[in-house]
Amino acid sequence: MKRKITFLFLSLFFFLKTNAQCAMCRAVLESEESQSTAEGINDGILFLMAVPYILVAAIGYFIYRKYSTSNKIENTEETL
Repeated sequence: MKRKITFLFLSLFFFLKTNAQCAMCRAVLESEESQSTAEGINDGILFLMAVPYILVAAIGYFIYRKYSTSNKIENTEETL
């Protein structure tokens, strides 16, 4: 139980820290007249957000494919 409470407090601490950084970036980007920098920042955020999801999905697919092919081989050996 103590470990869960510690994890909860650490999670909240890091969450608050990341929100402060986003607020600073937002203030700098809103004060600028041309929105080209803001668009570049948004594109960078989307790119950084998408890459981990793609990697996790690819690894999950390869693990699924490995186990599903090994199960098919075992099932065909049992029927022989």
